[in-house]
Amino acid sequence: MVALDQGVERRRRQHVLLDLRQAPKPQATVMEFSEVIRTTCAVRDFVPSTLPDATLKRILGQARFAPSGGNRQGWRVVVVRDPAARRSLSAIARPTIQSYTAQVNAGENPWNTIVPSRVTAAEAAATQVNSPLFENLDDVNLIPAVLVVAVDLSVVASFDRDLPRVGVISGASIYPFVWSLLLGARNEGYGGVLTTFVARDEPKVQALLNLPSHFAVAALVPIGRPRKQLTKLTRKPVEEFTRWDRWNDGTPFKVVE
Repeated sequence: MVALDQGVERRRRQHVLLDLRQAPKPQATVMEFSEVIRTTCAVRDFVPSTLPDATLKRILGQARFAPSGGNRQGWRVVVVRDPAARRSLSAIARPTIQSYTAQVNAGENPWNTIVPSRVTAAEAAATQVNSPLFENLDDVNLIPAVLVVAVDLSVVASFDRDLPRVGVISGASIYPFVWSLLLGARNEGYGGVLTTFVARDEPKVQALLNLPSHFAVAALVPIGRPRKQLTKLTRKPVEEFTRWDRWNDGTPFKVVE
């Protein structure tokens, strides 16, 4: 009788094991591409949350498939967890934020390299700024991840380096990666924003984070849970920024539906 009972129990366990093997495995949440691309907004306001290391690694793992010149993948990322280092980054950014704000208040397109600013250094230094993002940068409960993204200039082809204007080509090998970070964060239910305020004082950032001098600071990206997730973004229509064959006398790009 005991042997019979043991046989029944063994078969029952086999059936349970078989059922578990056949049961569908839990799937990670995956958003439609069109939803991700249309709802990835600049998130500066967060609610307290955690960001598991495994989730952050998944976000970074997705972003690494971004394109780069020659596929050299020159991005370098420092995940800043130390609150003191975060406070230092906030202090580094503040003068640039003041200058940016002062120029906006003056009706200018801030920090452009074509039209000189009329704002003086004294006016910029006296400008009051309200930047909750940088004021709370050291709050690891509110902003669980702060990523400083740099690009290794020794592997980047800067074809415009000899032109008499600010270089932009190098960005083609780093900003697709940063954008992919934000897309990956959105797909995981998080959000962030690409900020570049700390780049003005790049040597200070390099010293703070022990970055080599040829690592150009490209972005500071905070990641956390958005206080409000926008679902509809406003953008200019395609016809406004695309033309056929030429620009000044080109025909706006239109498609007859």
